[in-house]
Amino acid sequence: MVGEIFIEEGDFPWLSGRFIPAEGFAEVKPLFDRELELVEEEDLDEWDEVVREIGEKLQLVAPAGPVAEFLLHIDGERAWFRWSDEPFD
Repeated sequence: MVGEIFIEEGDFPWLSGRFIPAEGFAEVKPLFDRELELVEEEDLDEWDEVVREIGEKLQLVAPAGPVAEFLLHIDGERAWFRWSDEPFD
């Protein structure tokens, strides 16, 4: 487990809230830092690669269980994400 998100807001399809890191977060934090940098730089090719790597290393688990696909941003104590029971197109 790398952390927990306490959802505070929803703006379909995005949910956001407070992120509480767990011990394992330090290992993947550089990926999330890089992902946000690439969004700002609008480098979508490299961004796709980082997002794919995050998806390969991590699993987002909803109260009902793991989700099929997700897009997750973490910036300090804030996280925002969207998820789907089906893989994204």
